[in-house]
Amino acid sequence: MIVRTTDEITDTDRDVTSADGNWRSKRIVLAGDAVGFSFHETTIAAGTVNEFHYAHHVEAVWLIAGDGILTDLDNGEVHQLRPGTMYLLDGHERHRVEPVTEMRMLCVFNPPVTGREVHDEHGVYPLVEDPSRV
Repeated sequence: MIVRTTDEITDTDRDVTSADGNWRSKRIVLAGDAVGFSFHETTIAAGTVNEFHYAHHVEAVWLIAGDGILTDLDNGEVHQLRPGTMYLLDGHERHRVEPVTEMRMLCVFNPPVTGREVHDEHGVYPLVEDPSRV
C-alpha cells in the first residue's frame, strides 16, 4: 500500500513547475511506483495560455477548483471548464487551457510519467522509459 500526502512531496523532485511559471504539478504517483498510471495534482495560474499535446500519453483531467476554457486545437471545439468537469484526451488531442481563475485539477496519465519529462516546444512529453521499473 502506498500512502502519500501532497505536503510531503511539496518542494521535492515530485513537485514540478513549468519553465514559464504558468503551472505546477505535484506528482503523487509516478511510473516508479509500478501501478500502471501516474497521478498528479496540477494548478494552473489565472490569465495564462497553455498549449499541450500528449502524443504518447492518454490523460484524464478532473477540475476540482477554478474555471477556464479548453480548446481542442485539432478541431476548434471550445469547452467551458468549471469544478466537476472532467476531460479525457483519449485521442492525443492538441489542446489549449486558459484559466479565468486559478484552476486546480487531478490528472491521471497512462502510460505513467516518470517525473523526468519536460514539455518540448510543441507541448509534448516524450515517452521516457523508467529504468527502475521491472
